[in-house]
Amino acid sequence: MQVLIAYHSDYGNTKQMAEAIAAGMRAAVAGLDVQLLQAADVPPESLQAADLIVFGTPVHMGSMAWQMKQLIDRAGKLWMEGALEGKVGGVFATGGGFGGAGGGVEQTLIALHANFLEHGMVVLGFPKSLPGYAEGGLHWGAYGRSGNPDGMPGSLSAGALTAARSYGAYLATTAERLLT
Repeated sequence: MQVLIAYHSDYGNTKQMAEAIAAGMRAAVAGLDVQLLQAADVPPESLQAADLIVFGTPVHMGSMAWQMKQLIDRAGKLWMEGALEGKVGGVFATGGGFGGAGGGVEQTLIALHANFLEHGMVVLGFPKSLPGYAEGGLHWGAYGRSGNPDGMPGSLSAGALTAARSYGAYLATTAERLLT
């Protein structure tokens, strides 16, 4: 199975989440071909070649990073062709924001889901039964809170990385069942 994890990372936290998701996938399903790429470096053809596509982004003012949106826009031709129909997708995000709300993370994850659904993909959320859900999960996908209480960049918790690994394992095993 071909897997593409496309992400944008400002301070390295989204990249850390992407790597943890990939590690969870590789631990759960043998023989996966997992490719991690920064969103700006993803040619639309790579989306078409993948069986499982995962998008990750930092939250920017309640939305995804422009680099991720640019990738989505570049893939418009694939939408016209129906080239991603039936593929499996998952999403994750990192971010801070003031207070405990996460600065618009749910809106960001929903927007990523909406893109995949527009393409006719099967989109997987994050079941609350998975390890790490309480510290790094939302039903929409994995989330790593990376900002300090003042809204400044910080690091990810061990719980968020546990959540990312378990989400990756869930994505890979579920995609394997759906696609074989």
